[in-house]
Amino acid sequence: MTDPVAFLRACELGTRVTVRRRIDGGWSDALGYLRERTDTGCVVETRRGPVAVPWDAVTHAIRVPEPPPRRGPRHPC
Repeated sequence: MTDPVAFLRACELGTRVTVRRRIDGGWSDALGYLRERTDTGCVVETRRGPVAVPWDAVTHAIRVPEPPPRRGPRHPC
């Protein structure tokens, strides 16, 4: 298994990723685009806004494919 922090440090900014991190009471996932890396963590831009993830909280990280194109509105027949 690859080190998730090493993976995120090596990823090109703008890559779509899922990052699982420890939070009080469990875990949380951030799905979105890797936008920033610092000495202390990274920022993932999700649909709800940017999520700062400290390196010491990261448990898993993977690259994910782009989402499928959005469907157009349904038209009644």
